[in-house]
This record gives sequence, structure tokens and C-alpha cells, in this order.
Amino acid sequence: MPETVVDFRAPPPSPVASGRRSSVTNDEVLTEFLESSLRVPDLVLPDKFFPKQKLLETPPKVDFVSLCFHRDEAQCDAVSDAMAKIGCFQLVNHGISRELVVSAAEAAITGVFGAPQMKREGLMRSPEKPWGYEEYHGGERDEEEEEGSEMCEEFVWCREEELKLKMEGISPITYPHFSKNMEKLMLRIETLAEKILPEILEKIPRKIAVDDMDLAHHGHDVGTVCCVYKHCRDNNREDQWPNSLKYDVIRMLIRGTDYSHSLGFHVCDGSTQFHVYSKKSWLSFSPEEGAIIITGGDETQTMSDGHYKHVIGRPIFRGKNEESISMAFLYHPTHDIAKNDIQTNGGRTISLAQQAILAIILTLMYHVLIFVNKFLN
Repeated sequence: MPETVVDFRAPPPSPVASGRRSSVTNDEVLTEFLESSLRVPDLVLPDKFFPKQKLLETPPKVDFVSLCFHRDEAQCDAVSDAMAKIGCFQLVNHGISRELVVSAAEAAITGVFGAPQMKREGLMRSPEKPWGYEEYHGGERDEEEEEGSEMCEEFVWCREEELKLKMEGISPITYPHFSKNMEKLMLRIETLAEKILPEILEKIPRKIAVDDMDLAHHGHDVGTVCCVYKHCRDNNREDQWPNSLKYDVIRMLIRGTDYSHSLGFHVCDGSTQFHVYSKKSWLSFSPEEGAIIITGGDETQTMSDGHYKHVIGRPIFRGKNEESISMAFLYHPTHDIAKNDIQTNGGRTISLAQQAILAIILTLMYHVLIFVNKFLN
């Protein structure tokens, strides 16, 4: 059959009114509108999120002997008030020699931070390994400045056997010397902590039972750890100083501390300032020469039912022409020590000597009653 031819024509274009703009002009207007409406605004963090720095009067200087051996009531009250208000105080007359601190700091420069960068890959700190190296700049830098700038460094030391073996593999001569000095210093710090923690908890009603607390380091119960910091000399430049402070504050607020602890013992001889960070405040003061700064940890805050503050401390070194070393010992008591320290309703334990005296008194009273009873009969 013959094919049927369909006569189909496209419709004519719609007429454009003479008073309207062309399509090209309309596209330009639309593009300009989208660019202005989709522009990302500049955001400024409010003061409530980013705390302002406040200068603080020097925290109380507490004498260790008067606090723990003479049980000076004024010293105990000063510690309790400082821990509740600002979360830290200064410990003097603590018995740790400056020679031991200097020896440990010098050994850290050679035995830890002197290790080659290429050999540190297997020793970087991670969620699986709560010890090792962590590197960071003291502040934001441009690319040109970063090429010649020094790197601030941090090393987390503990008594883990795996850490010891790996570090001796890359620094077989200098690391054992560093580890030996750190062991001496940590034993002295733990002795101080075992005396001070019961005195701190004595002034508040303890409502949290030790069995209900998680005294482990987020799955890694490595005991007391020490964060060793190498403060680079670039931070002493005036133009880098504000950026360095802001970087530290943001880093502390976001990261906090990865190690659950009761007390922080900061050995920072020679520091010009000490900063105390919390989520609500940022305080700074000039520390006493030779004093150990003690800060409250998350475990102390929990044991006191929120009465004591949990803060993070950081020393600042300015005007130093050489590398500066500071150490923060994060004291984490064992379960047995914590259980002895936490007594409900402020109760105190009775020593063996007191028990013996009480037994003698009861025996004498028993014999006196028997004698009186025979005499009356």
C-alpha cells in the first residue's frame, strides 16, 4: 500500500515583547543573584564557646610537710578552696631535688627527642597505643615560615614493656638513661600523690563508690603516665605568640586529655606563665620558682561528686634561647589505693597502734569491773 506522508511543521517561536529584556540579560541577573545569595558569611565564634584569657592571682602555695604530716588546718582549707574554685594549687617543700628534674629533662632531649624522624613511624601515639610520639606546631604558620621553623614535640612515657623495647631499638644508648631518670622521678611523684590525694578528698563528702568508677585509661590501664613536652624556640617570637596561645586553647578544648587521672603534677621549672584550661575559663598566672603545679583530674571530680574542678594545665616559656622541657605526670591510682582513699561520709581508718591502745583500755576496764563486782559481793 502507498505510504501516507504526514505534513508536520514545528510551531513558530513565541514573540518577545519589545519592552522585555533579552534572555542573555536575564541570565546575567540570575547569576548575580545566585552569587550574592549563596555567599558563605564570615563566622565569629562567640565568647561563650571560646573562653577569654583571664589573669589570675597566684594560686596558694601549699607546704607539703605541713599539709600531710603536721595536718595544718589552714593548709588543708587552702587546698580545698583552690581545687573547688580554680582546680589547681602550687606545692612547695616537696622534697624533689632540682638536680633530678634537670637530669630527666636533659636525658629527654637526647634519649627521646634526639631519635631520627624516620625511625619514629612505629612509635607514633594512636588509640591502640596510648604512648609514643606526637608532633605539632606551637601555632599556625605560613608555608614559607614552616620550612625553617622548629617542631614542638610531645612524648608520652609509661612503664609499658613494649615501649621500652621499641625505644631501646632506635636509641639503645641514650633511652635507657632517660628511662632510669624518669623511673626515679615518677616514684617520687607517686609518693607525693599517695599522701596528697587523701588530704584533698578529706574535706568533701564522698558519694561515689570506687566500685562504681571506671579507673582505667579508656581500655588501656597503663597506670601513671608522663607527658614530656619539648617547647620550640619559635614560640618566643612576638608575632607568633597570639596564634600559639589560640592554637593551644583550641587543641586543649577539643582534645582534652586522653588519660583518665586523679591529679596532674606539672614539673615546669623555668616557665614564665602557667595556663589553666577548662571548658568555661582560661586562666594564667606566674608560677613559683621550684614549685610543682597540681591540677585536678576527671577522677577527682567524679570522686568529689563535682565539687572539685577538672582542668588542664600547660606551662608557657617565653624569652628562652634554648629548648625547654616540661613534664606532666598524670597520676592514676590503682584500685586498692583508691579504695582506701575513698571513705564514705568522711570516715577515717583506725591504725594498728590505735587498735592496740583501744584493746589495752578495754582489758583494763574489764579487770576493774571484775574487781568492783567482787568487792561489792
